[in-house]
Amino acid sequence: MAEPVRARRLTDQESRRLLQIVRRGKHGSVRVRRAMIIMASASGTLVPAIARLVAADEDTVRDVIHTFNAKGLAALDPRWAGGRPRLISDGDIEVIVTAARTRPEKLGQPFTHWSLRKLAGYLAGLGRPVRIGRERLRQLLHERWRNAHARHPDVLAAQRRERARIRSERQQRWGRPKPKAA
Repeated sequence: MAEPVRARRLTDQESRRLLQIVRRGKHGSVRVRRAMIIMASASGTLVPAIARLVAADEDTVRDVIHTFNAKGLAALDPRWAGGRPRLISDGDIEVIVTAARTRPEKLGQPFTHWSLRKLAGYLAGLGRPVRIGRERLRQLLHERWRNAHARHPDVLAAQRRERARIRSERQQRWGRPKPKAA
């Protein structure tokens, strides 16, 4: 039979930090639960009892203890992956944006304007094909165009001043004409 899993002996600084995290409870539920697991294991509590205490699976408790023994307090922070890996690199995005900003005639295509379907087809047929769906292509181009054509704050302020001047000349306030006296 394998030896029971236990957390290594805590230093004074580690025990103070763990106690602080558990008492305050404001560091996120994952950190608090992991701190409770480590403290319980360091005090001699067995894995099945710790699992019942924190309402977690026994394998999860063992993983946290092993990670703590290897990394120390860094084990409190979860290392979640960011989801599905990116299929389109930054270089691919630049190719997409460059192609979208270039007229199709200059790229040897028999039409004058891009549609999402035509652009996606063109990108898939390149020497280094960029496979992208129409919806993702639409989202990507929308992000790039919106950011590229955002107005400068100075221009926006000047436009607001001009609109206010025009309203004051017409004696308007809040977009409504001033009522005429009878």
